[in-house]
Amino acid sequence: MQSRRRFFFSGAAALAALAAASRWRPLAAAPADSAAPGESFEITRTDAQWRESLTPAQYAVLRHEGTERPYSSPLNDEHRAGVFACAGCRLDLFSSRTKFDSHTGWPSFWAPLDHAVATREDRSFGVSRTEVHCRRCGGHLGHVFDDGPHPTGLRYCMNGVAMTFTPAAT
Repeated sequence: MQSRRRFFFSGAAALAALAAASRWRPLAAAPADSAAPGESFEITRTDAQWRESLTPAQYAVLRHEGTERPYSSPLNDEHRAGVFACAGCRLDLFSSRTKFDSHTGWPSFWAPLDHAVATREDRSFGVSRTEVHCRRCGGHLGHVFDDGPHPTGLRYCMNGVAMTFTPAAT
């Protein structure tokens, strides 16, 4: 009996460590608000309005800083020319020209479009990271890391559910 209990607790600890190390936060676990004290955004809505205008998954990510499961977004495999926009307010965020396969399971980019995103410190999971949000509506998009490719060396690791994709006109 004691060995089963030890197995259970060591497995639970390993799962928690894996979740923290992989920077994955389930859609249900999230802070209550996207705006930091003193921040304001061009587009604001009530919580009820956000719930009405977004899918449950979009709402969990954009408004409560959830994270979609890796490899769950069709945008991870989107390779056409075009633009990725905020699912909350439709602001263009990233060009497909800056998208790359980071092998992390989330759409990744080496640079956003000019004046599209803003960042702030995120201290969840006991580590300091840089959270990325839409500069117009404050919707949580993901995080930026300094392990990306040239020319910036950055990896904007975004939740696909927080974005839409519009192919370039041909």
